[in-house]
Amino acid sequence: MGAGHFQEFEDEYLEALYEINERKPGELVRNGELAEYLSVSPASATEMVQRLSKNGYVEYVPYKGVLLTAKGLSHGQIMKRRHRLAEVLLTRLPFEGDVHETACRLEHAFNDDLEVCISMILGNPTIDPDGRDIPPPSAAVKEKITESRQFILASELKNGQHGYISMLMVKEADSKILDGFALKIDAKIERNDNGNLSIEGNGEISEYLSHRILLRWDIE
Repeated sequence: MGAGHFQEFEDEYLEALYEINERKPGELVRNGELAEYLSVSPASATEMVQRLSKNGYVEYVPYKGVLLTAKGLSHGQIMKRRHRLAEVLLTRLPFEGDVHETACRLEHAFNDDLEVCISMILGNPTIDPDGRDIPPPSAAVKEKITESRQFILASELKNGQHGYISMLMVKEADSKILDGFALKIDAKIERNDNGNLSIEGNGEISEYLSHRILLRWDIE
């Protein structure tokens, strides 16, 4: 088994422990519960927990359970954030497959730069498609996002602000909504003093559609 595959297994365990910790903060997680959560054998769970303990990600108390260390909590938070960002992305794209399963694969392809890019494209969401909190970014990613605010969703425009269309993220089912709109790359979208969004100063667009239009923002 390659190191990359083993890293993915470690990521899955730490992500699972993070999610369990969301529900039961600071409580020991029994190996049996972890094995059931991940649909693996108790022996496999014990073996991985021992490996994670050796690498400083968890504190393991034999016959009692496991608890994330600060290092493990940080890593689990990163993986859970990337998974939930991937789910948001997939629900906004014309994707008809299994969102959760695909997000499980995508999260392992993320690095900090891709996380920054996806966060910006999505408008830095804080809630996933199931209504769960998306964990905050790491300090390094947060700094990069702050430095890269030239792209925002149309929904984020404040009264009097404008931007130019950079990307449209719509499903086939949304095509009827787009009929009659002059949506094209570089078209100007602005929010007037009444809070309404318009394209090239003409037709208004809905808040629903505004969450699917990425703008190049002229910061003023």
